[in-house]
Amino acid sequence: MKRRLPSTMTANGAPPEDAAVLYAGKVMHHRLHPVGHRFSYKVYSLLIDVDRLDEANRLSFLLGIEAPGLLSFRATDHLRKDQTDLRHQADAWFREAKPSSPLPHRWLLLCYPRMFGWVFNPISVWFGLSEDDTVQMIVYDVRNTFGGRHAYLAPVIESEISNAGIRQSSDKRLHVSPFIGPEMTYDFRVLPPGEAVKLRIHETDREGPLFEAVFAGRQHPVTTRSLLGYLFAIPFLPFKIYAAIHWEALKLWIKGVKFRGAGDQDRDDHDTIQSRSASCGARPEGHEFP
Repeated sequence: MKRRLPSTMTANGAPPEDAAVLYAGKVMHHRLHPVGHRFSYKVYSLLIDVDRLDEANRLSFLLGIEAPGLLSFRATDHLRKDQTDLRHQADAWFREAKPSSPLPHRWLLLCYPRMFGWVFNPISVWFGLSEDDTVQMIVYDVRNTFGGRHAYLAPVIESEISNAGIRQSSDKRLHVSPFIGPEMTYDFRVLPPGEAVKLRIHETDREGPLFEAVFAGRQHPVTTRSLLGYLFAIPFLPFKIYAAIHWEALKLWIKGVKFRGAGDQDRDDHDTIQSRSASCGARPEGHEFP
């Protein structure tokens, strides 16, 4: 019988000690109105310690860190134009959001790896951890397919933390889907990396919950054997993600959902989330983490 993913912070355990690990699982999207639309597909993500890139590069010849590989990771995919180092960028974000707090001991970055030199990350998530593995800040780095990106800097406060995970909320800053308007609110619920990692985003408008996206994955080591397994089980991952976005968009258009434009292009900015409350407002019933 397949083991169920941990559902609480306590059961999930500590963050990985390795320089990089895989999280394999599923992405699910669910639109609630004006028409219902739901799909899910298998994916795997890379969690990498941004201070240990050289160490991560030695885990398997199939994974190149700042080097060629069937799968690869490049810092430039996650750096802003004025930055040259992942750690410096993350620390600068942290100082901007929490100028009087000690810098995180570790920064872990959850993202899709490149394949054949190409990748598209709809969202990458940064976790800033203290020495005792407390999550000090989360950065939700969101991209759209039109060239825009926005980083939501989210310092974690005590009222947002429960044993079920971390709940945060923000007004939407970047136009992502051409089928969803800009006047929206994001409600994030996160189970930080441990045995599993889980991210759920609810998008709400004045009428209530509109859209839900969930990623839930289980931790696996980065080895040649594990990478080969996922390369065969989930082939052409980044191309699959990009194609799925457009295929599902076509289905929505066929169902009659109104097209709202191409969104922001050549935009690259960030801001700090001002916490609302730990409750994060309304959310659809019956759609807990897989």
